[in-house]
Amino acid sequence: MDLDQDLDGLDRDALLAEAKRLRAGIRAHRDSTGHDLCWHHPALWGLLPEPIAPEVAVPPWPVFLRGCVRYREALERELPAAPAHDREYEERDRQGP
Repeated sequence: MDLDQDLDGLDRDALLAEAKRLRAGIRAHRDSTGHDLCWHHPALWGLLPEPIAPEVAVPPWPVFLRGCVRYREALERELPAAPAHDREYEERDRQGP
């Protein structure tokens, strides 16, 4: 099954528009900062033509939290000069692509 067959019939202008739409979504995700780094991203996945599977498996809390700690440790190694975002999470702060 070709997941990208929807692109086959598009002309140049439509392909450019699609590339720009996808780049905008990728940039929005890339430019996430603060608490948005640790979030479920259905808007990003929604850029794909196939529907998002509703069955998202989540680990139990202790396993999930260990994964969050490992992710934060990786950020510390890979982006050691990143400025601190020392704010508590609030729902109204949530932004998406």
